[in-house]
Amino acid sequence: MAKKKSGKDSTKSANKAAKKAKAVQKVERKEKKKATKTKDEFEDDDQDLERILDKIKREWEEAHKVTEELVEGPPSRRANATLTPCPNGNHLWSIGGEFFSDDGKAHFYGDVYRYSPEKNEWRKFISPTCPGPRSAHAVVASPAGGGKLYLFGGEFSSLYQNSFHHYRDFWCFDISTHTWERIETKIRPTARSGHRMAMWKHYIVLFGGFYDPGIKTNYLNDLWLFDTQEYRWKQVELKATERKPSPRSGFSFLPAPEGILLHGGYCKEYVKGSRPVGVMLDDTWFLRISLNSETANGGKSSADPFTLKWEKRKKTSTAYAPSLRSGCTMALWAAKNVGILFGGVTDEDTSEETMDSVFHNDLYGYHMMGNGRWTSMQLKRPKKKGGPQKKKAPAQRTRPEFEDEVDEGNEEASSGEENNDNKTPSKPSMVSPPKIANAPQDDDGIDPDDPALTIPIPRYNAMLAVLRNTLYIYGGIFEKGSREYTLDDFHSLQLDKLERYVCLKASEIVIAEGEEESSSDEDEDDDDDDDDDDERTIDERDETESVTVVGEDEEKEVEVLETIEEEKDSLRVQAAAFMGVTKDSTRSAEDVISTPLPGETLAMFYARSREYWAQKAYGTSDSRGKQLRRDGFSLAEERYADYKPLLEEVERILAEAGLDEEEMRKGAAAGPQGASGQSRNRR
Repeated sequence: MAKKKSGKDSTKSANKAAKKAKAVQKVERKEKKKATKTKDEFEDDDQDLERILDKIKREWEEAHKVTEELVEGPPSRRANATLTPCPNGNHLWSIGGEFFSDDGKAHFYGDVYRYSPEKNEWRKFISPTCPGPRSAHAVVASPAGGGKLYLFGGEFSSLYQNSFHHYRDFWCFDISTHTWERIETKIRPTARSGHRMAMWKHYIVLFGGFYDPGIKTNYLNDLWLFDTQEYRWKQVELKATERKPSPRSGFSFLPAPEGILLHGGYCKEYVKGSRPVGVMLDDTWFLRISLNSETANGGKSSADPFTLKWEKRKKTSTAYAPSLRSGCTMALWAAKNVGILFGGVTDEDTSEETMDSVFHNDLYGYHMMGNGRWTSMQLKRPKKKGGPQKKKAPAQRTRPEFEDEVDEGNEEASSGEENNDNKTPSKPSMVSPPKIANAPQDDDGIDPDDPALTIPIPRYNAMLAVLRNTLYIYGGIFEKGSREYTLDDFHSLQLDKLERYVCLKASEIVIAEGEEESSSDEDEDDDDDDDDDDERTIDERDETESVTVVGEDEEKEVEVLETIEEEKDSLRVQAAAFMGVTKDSTRSAEDVISTPLPGETLAMFYARSREYWAQKAYGTSDSRGKQLRRDGFSLAEERYADYKPLLEEVERILAEAGLDEEEMRKGAAAGPQGASGQSRNRR
């Protein structure tokens, strides 16, 4: 019996041990499974992170993917683009530009082209991440980091120029990778066009330009520095007593070892009660930049590592200087420290109704060392080999046959002159109808080897660049009669030889014969000498919904009205269109005087158009004297009430663009600006 019980206990113990061992194995399996699962999860997390990083990388590469293509020739017809020498290679870079077609449409570009002189080939680079289309921007090159191009500002408008935009963005183009990067800084210059930049050591120096919110073009003369190492903008504040250049755009801005040279430019003068007048500038300034003693000796840099001071250069002898002109920004010939100037335009107001424009194609050099001096860079006539020479015209005349000499005897040698007010010279160099370069000549007396025959036709706003010792000229603008021609020819000239221009791409533009040579536009400005009698207190009427654009047989106004109807009478669209119409130089005198301007009160409107409304009332009523003036005022009041909703919307647009009420009033006080007779490209 005892034996039987003992066997039963041992079996029970064995089952217990087996059960315990089984439980231990189960726990081990669970722990092992848990460990394996945790490891798999960590591996999955790592894979997810790698997948995310790979996705980010692919998206970045897609956004910065650069397409390079070989193109047949230079960029398409355009003006106000940039042509910049490569800082560490034998290339030229062209960015942006604008073109106004014959149907009045404005086309803006944002493409990047590279020209290689050895191969005489153009390549186009396209990237999804790049600056928007623009013109009148500024570009400067730096050799650091494989070569960079820095771009700031510029302008853009809608297809029919009803709305206008100035940029204030800042971009860097990496020449080695052909990619763009936008540089975001809290402090930066205001939006502008027509400004200039120059590279001095590792600083970008920016000056001037203009801002046009629609009523008045505001010219600037502020000075900014950008540190390309610290990526920071700083405005240079000068003392009130320090001299500095007046506000301007379209000037020359060239770097030198001791600072920056500024020459010429363009601006408009706004005088109350008169139309704005374009002013061509020919003064020369030097921005002297000197390092502070601590920085120069390698010590700690102070808050201002250097000192900047404007110095106005005295006018040297004008015997070899260019005549007064605009639209002729100089390019730097770095090997000789000389600024190269080509072409330009001289505008002369012969009367209040017409303006004569003279276009140039002469070449000058400005030696920046010392006090500076001008030289006239004339082409050298080649020497004839062997045999007796036939007697010919004096060889020293190497200018084109269609250009008269500048009357140097009437020019002033104002060596000590400090006046900023510049006047048009009495006899600017005149130009006869342009001839296409290298065109066949019928006259037997013309030498086919004469280098003057290779000179490009006159133009202004040509894109210039000097690469090593070669000057390159692309495009520009020429006007004949009322037409404006944007050119597309491409030329080069060896500056160290001055033998002849080489036409790398001939112009395909046909310039019509038989039109007047000078661009003259009628000025329909009204008399502003009205007396102040019989002014009465004005109670403004309630807003009305009707909008009327006045002017019989005026195609521009009809087109604007049709556009407004097609866009469902949107007040904002109407206001934008109205801003374009008010600046139209082809409007009739009646339309100009009978249409209120943005920023103009009823009192201002009636003051400048009193006689017009009195004549209207005289033809429709029998009233005379004071009652006639009252009737005329009622007509003006009705017209102003019709336009009031539109004017208020325009004023809102201008306020959004940064103009305050006082600036709007000043713009209105200057009167209608559409018939100033000058191309927008003069800015």
